[in-house]
Amino acid sequence: MSRPAPIVRDYRVVEPVRGPLLRGGRVVVRVVLVWALVTAALHLLDVWLTGFAMTGWWQPAVCALLFGVLTAVVWPLVLRVALPFALFTLGLGSFLLLAAGSLAIFWAVPGVQLTNIRTAFVVVVVMTVVNAVATSLLAIDEDELFFRRAARRSRKADTPEQRTPGVLFLQVDGLGHETARRAVRDGTMPTLARWLAEGTHTLQHWTTDWSSQTGASVCGILHGSNTDILGFRWYEKDRDHVMACAHPADAAEIERRHSDGRGLLAVDGAARGNLFTGDAPHYSLTMSTVTLLGGARSTRRRDHLGGGYWAYFANPVNGIRTLAGAVVDAVREIVEATSQRRADVRPRTHRGGLYPLARPGTTVIARDVVVSALIEDMLAGRSVAYADFLGYDEVAHHSGIERADALAVLRTIDQQIGRLHRAAQLAPRPYRIVCLSDHGQTQGQAFADRFGESVEEFVGRLCGAEPPAPRRRLLGLLPPRRTPAERSTRRAAEGWQVGAALAEASAGDGFVARRLRGRVEKAGAAPSTHRTESGKPGAVARAAPGVVVCASGHVAMVSFIEHPGRVELETIEREYPELLPTLVDHPGIGFVLVRSAEFGPVVLGRDGLHRLDSGVVIGEDPLADYGEHAVGLISRVDTFEHCPDLMINSRYDPATDDASPFEPHVGSHGGMGGPQSRGFLLAPSDLPAAGEVVGAEHLHQVLRGWLTHLGHPEPVADHPAPERTSA
Repeated sequence: MSRPAPIVRDYRVVEPVRGPLLRGGRVVVRVVLVWALVTAALHLLDVWLTGFAMTGWWQPAVCALLFGVLTAVVWPLVLRVALPFALFTLGLGSFLLLAAGSLAIFWAVPGVQLTNIRTAFVVVVVMTVVNAVATSLLAIDEDELFFRRAARRSRKADTPEQRTPGVLFLQVDGLGHETARRAVRDGTMPTLARWLAEGTHTLQHWTTDWSSQTGASVCGILHGSNTDILGFRWYEKDRDHVMACAHPADAAEIERRHSDGRGLLAVDGAARGNLFTGDAPHYSLTMSTVTLLGGARSTRRRDHLGGGYWAYFANPVNGIRTLAGAVVDAVREIVEATSQRRADVRPRTHRGGLYPLARPGTTVIARDVVVSALIEDMLAGRSVAYADFLGYDEVAHHSGIERADALAVLRTIDQQIGRLHRAAQLAPRPYRIVCLSDHGQTQGQAFADRFGESVEEFVGRLCGAEPPAPRRRLLGLLPPRRTPAERSTRRAAEGWQVGAALAEASAGDGFVARRLRGRVEKAGAAPSTHRTESGKPGAVARAAPGVVVCASGHVAMVSFIEHPGRVELETIEREYPELLPTLVDHPGIGFVLVRSAEFGPVVLGRDGLHRLDSGVVIGEDPLADYGEHAVGLISRVDTFEHCPDLMINSRYDPATDDASPFEPHVGSHGGMGGPQSRGFLLAPSDLPAAGEVVGAEHLHQVLRGWLTHLGHPEPVADHPAPERTSA
């Protein structure tokens, strides 16, 4: 693809950009005004607050000054020791510690009366709130300290390494290419829109692997390999273990399998808020390092406890801002969820319980901490950093990919990208900013809500599982409580006309289903020969005796654990004769990957099949609606060591651009079909053209090539690459 002509810039010259920058003596004037406002607040507390009194006119001014010194100088030093307390209370505990320090200050000032730490806590919170509000109204940005320090360093730094541009890779988790284009067009992401309008950046899409989810994508992007990562969670038969990318021990094991010491961030890089490190020597808030106690990575420097948390919560004003932002986001979630229920917006999912309190963890707290850590990385002049902004992905799962509250989260992420861009202007080295996503999302009604049972229940039923016993109320005096499947059936029944039409059109008469049943009849198998004798309970729940089903977004994986290795189609037909015909005829299932002893890997759909090795298609190609790269991507997964016996992909409808995920989400991903398979890539226009990018490993090569183009050295492996085997 063509790009505009490169834009030649002198990165040592600070360009005029929007937002707060250095303004010389005005900063001093505004700091004095803030001090005066805090002094006035102390006067009011003296009048209104019981247990707090100042007898002299000069005491509020002195206490305000001492409080400023405490928060600006002493407090960051104390927090280095007390960080765990502040960390696990999300900054609220820091106010208790600060209140204790303020109590000591007030006691030291003659004539000040402060009775207890509870009163001191109130005083500290009031002064901090006044400080936060005043700095916002007077446009005092906390980045100004960074700008001053960076400007001093930039005058001193003149080494070849500092002259080489650094790179920030900013991942907007789950933002598909089409949604990114709309956000730029409609003003939701004005920072990105401005870059595109000025010609400094270009926007394109990239095609994900079959497993369109963060684990496979980020491992491929950062480490250059995502072999054998089948989903965000998948079952490994040889260990009777479900691997989960979000579990610290499993994330560490995934990185161990794929790291060769030459990851994208291996040379003086930083990983912030990621699943994996990319072999970065500096990392924080990264899942694969949570359980790290030593081993192959013990020579690398892990940032001090909390990493970005320390830099962020060292300023008490940030605690107030984070708390206020979290409260606002929680209220927004409650309002939006209520509005969806009242308007009967479909599809939708359950958003009650503790979710409104948990959501700000990704949309506000983690976002702000990651940005703070990135600013520190730029201040330190690190060569490359990769950070993940998870907020949009989280909200789109529960709200929808282009609904108001999801787009509102995108707007706040764009604001933080703009803030990082302003900070980069005065960093000790020039920085290029690359924005990208790990995958997109496809919207649709959840499989269980649409069809009345989960995919685990559906497969289990076909494999001979006992139906769940109905639950009843106490003493049987009240009507029986509906099961989740029954509740889903009630909801799905409201769209009974569409559901009935789909069911009628696929009532066991599909082309492939007829062929599969014919094969069973020729083999002489009886429809009642389900294997139900063994299948003892193990470490992983069984959908039926001897059967494990693992759902991951738009993909479900079925393993028959009584057989070692890959179970072939012919064996499945003998032991579960109705399983494959019923699967391919289901209106919520798009296609099924299975290995045949006769034909090798075969993709089965309702009206046709595709033999991957020979390329033979019989009937309608089941992969026709899943993109031009579907055959190659599925063939690759078939070679993975832990590829399950059946890989089921949800049905994608190109007419409505939706699909029903196997998890209770509105926007979802993890498989093929629609926007979930198309991430976005926005890069400086003077970097070499990326061309068409297919797969996360290919994207790693593109990003590595850009680093080399800018003059970054090639990393040297600190340990040999692990051996990888394929089935």
